[in-house]
This record gives sequence, structure tokens and C-alpha cells, in this order.
Amino acid sequence: MSDVAPLYRTLEQELFALLRGASLECLVCGEFVLHRVGDISCPECGSRLSRGEAAEGSGLQFETQAG
Repeated sequence: MSDVAPLYRTLEQELFALLRGASLECLVCGEFVLHRVGDISCPECGSRLSRGEAAEGSGLQFETQAG
């Protein structure tokens, strides 16, 4: 049998996977996200990632609202 190698992914790798559509999991709460034309959003916790801001490279930002 072969050994299981641990898989460590950085936050940046997770965000790019989300943008590519390779990941469907919200980085905040773990629920499924909705891919729309202008953004990726989570209906459960309200997090939103704007594709425009991510494409500009000005820093990926999640907008969240408590409650």
C-alpha cells in the first residue's frame, strides 16, 4: 500500500479554484455557492466574491454580513 500524502492548499489557491469553477464550496461556511455572471455568492451566509475585482488583481475580497 502507498502512503497518503497530506494536501495543503492556501487561501489564494482556494479562491482561484472557486473562480475557475473547480470548487463549489463557500470559503466562509462550506455550503454550495451560486456562480452568476458578475459574482459568486453564498445563499447561506451571504458572502460574495466579485469576478471583476478578482480579475483586476487588486486583491480578492469577500463581502459578508453577519446575522
